[in-house]
Amino acid sequence: MMNLDFPNSKHDESRQGEALVLDKPVLKNNGRKLYIESYGCAMNFSDSEIVASILADQGFETTSDFKEADVIFINTCSIRENAEQRVRNRLKEFKVSKMRNPGMVVGVLGCMAERLKAKFLEEEKLVDVVVGPDAYRDLPNLIEQVDGGQKAVNVLLSREETYADISPVRLNSNGINAFVSIMRGCDNMCSFCVVPFTRGRERSRDAFSIVKECGDLFNAGYKEVTLLGQNVDSYKWTSEEGITMNFAGLLEFVALINPKLRVRFSTSHPKDITDEVLLTMKKYDNICKYIHLPIQSGNSRILELMNRTYDRAWYMNRIDAIRRILPGCAISTDVITGFCSETEEEHQETLSMMDYVQYDFAYMFMYSERPGTLAAKRYADDIPEEVKGRRLREIVDKQQAHSYKRLLEQIGQVQQVLIEKRSKKSELDYSGRSDKNATVVFPADDRFKPGDYVDVLIEKCTTATLIGKIIG
Repeated sequence: MMNLDFPNSKHDESRQGEALVLDKPVLKNNGRKLYIESYGCAMNFSDSEIVASILADQGFETTSDFKEADVIFINTCSIRENAEQRVRNRLKEFKVSKMRNPGMVVGVLGCMAERLKAKFLEEEKLVDVVVGPDAYRDLPNLIEQVDGGQKAVNVLLSREETYADISPVRLNSNGINAFVSIMRGCDNMCSFCVVPFTRGRERSRDAFSIVKECGDLFNAGYKEVTLLGQNVDSYKWTSEEGITMNFAGLLEFVALINPKLRVRFSTSHPKDITDEVLLTMKKYDNICKYIHLPIQSGNSRILELMNRTYDRAWYMNRIDAIRRILPGCAISTDVITGFCSETEEEHQETLSMMDYVQYDFAYMFMYSERPGTLAAKRYADDIPEEVKGRRLREIVDKQQAHSYKRLLEQIGQVQQVLIEKRSKKSELDYSGRSDKNATVVFPADDRFKPGDYVDVLIEKCTTATLIGKIIG
């Protein structure tokens, strides 16, 4: 069920919840089964792997069927209203199972925990335990508290917690791709975003622990890692000896593990992505030439209201640098339409920015006010829903045209593809991703298997997929 097709940006709430299951047996079984369902961004899925590791050490075995679970956790996303509604509906389903099995523990993890703990625990009475993203180490104690007949809450945020010493248990793993969290929290305070309030202040993880995790993954047969953070470009870690490492240094550190280990990262922030990062990407063939660079709006006034700390000209400068240093690099983005007071002319500037960049793909949303954010406190959500909807359709239509154009440009090229699985449409075909993060489908060949790199001649494409054949 897990969709490993990146970008999984911090605004990717279109993903459905999915059950996560350990890819190896629990050594110390306590007879209880754990079910974890995750929503939202890649950080949530990475966090679920940390939770699974903590509870595996306590003897919990995971299951893909919540009806047979003793403990159910839903790892939540709070960035968009529709994500919250999906979680609420799912919790009601779990409540029905709990009526049949009164000893079942139901809990909410992650971004919704702090903001909605009172509703979940007291008003709607949907859950037994609520745990914030910095309190997962406390889960064994909290479950024990619920077993004793009490509700349990820990939503305290931390300025130090990075879980650097916890080896994540890979869930629903294909043994090829893995997420590696390099930092937690966010200091950017974009006015539309709840992340700084739900995930706390920015903290960078020990660089040596990151490299060790990536190296262990490669030695275990994994071929691709994606370095995760709300804003990877602001990564900054200082060792006990006073040695400081930025994101460009970390990226090089990971790339040097082995040239056959592919390296991706997400998400970048336009204010922080430097030429040094781009030059490091150019230097190493195994760093994928793909950048997710959210624009949100193409208008400088709206960007200022969003507190994005860059303007239209700055963003265009960063795009020009990418095109200059990394010709052919794929670029994706996030777009929010219908932000507070956005005029028709300002909407047109977003469309013109899309024409300027011609993104390979994008995550596109109508603005939805999130309680507790700066925008909710300062600005009126004054754009009618029908106007937001019409503007979003225009953005989506333009992006579909650009995505198709970018794929058409790759016909006739030879792309190195990492085979990930059999194609969803045919067992006779393989599916994988190119360096530019495009999905590529091609006839299976008995000489190769998932986890192998192959050269694929691109012969044609659909609106979303490249199609070709293995050569050489």
